[in-house]
Amino acid sequence: MADEKQLAILKQGVEVWNQWRKDNPDETIDLTRARLDEADLSGANLSRANLSGAFLIRAGLSEADLREANLDGAILSRANLSEADLSGTNLSGENLNGANLIKANLIEAILIRARLSEADLREVNLIGANLGGANLIRANLSGENLIKANLSEAILIESSLYGADLSGADLREANLRLADLRGANLIGANLSGANLSEANLSGANLSGTNLSGVNFRWADLRGAALSEANLSGAALSDANLSEA
Repeated sequence: MADEKQLAILKQGVEVWNQWRKDNPDETIDLTRARLDEADLSGANLSRANLSGAFLIRAGLSEADLREANLDGAILSRANLSEADLSGTNLSGENLNGANLIKANLIEAILIRARLSEADLREVNLIGANLGGANLIRANLSGENLIKANLSEAILIESSLYGADLSGADLREANLRLADLRGANLIGANLSGANLSEANLSGANLSGTNLSGVNFRWADLRGAALSEANLSGAALSDANLSEA
């Protein structure tokens, strides 16, 4: 359970809490299973805090410092994490459904099998992030920086990746059915075995991409760049390849 003294300080407000953290830099922060639903923790210094099992549903965590925090089993659905620093944080298996992550820093964050359906990830920095097996159904990743991100086996059905930079990303076996990838940069990405049926890839750059075994049935590839792409075994029946 959470340290009651620390929890009481936190509930006095972020200003009081951050000052206490500054005055006690070596204090181990224990907020395990704390009930913080809808709490306003915007700008709070929660770096290295143990928040395992914490209830943070609809909590306000915008601009919070969560670097190296332990969020194992925490519930962050519908939380506001806009501009929060989550770089290097382990969020594997976390419930982030519907969370606001606009402009959050997720560089090298671990989000294996995380639940992010309908989450807003616009302008998030996901360079080097591991999203393997994550649930991103209907997530908004428009314009995102996903260079070399691991999205293998991720579920991206109906997600928006409009204009996203996925160059060098690992998307093996990912489910991108009905996804919006218009104008996306997929140069050098690995999409082998991915499901892109009914996806919109018009104007996308797929140069040098591994597309072996990809399901492109009913996909829109109008004007897409496919030079030097590996299309061996790809299913292209009923795909629109005009001007590709």
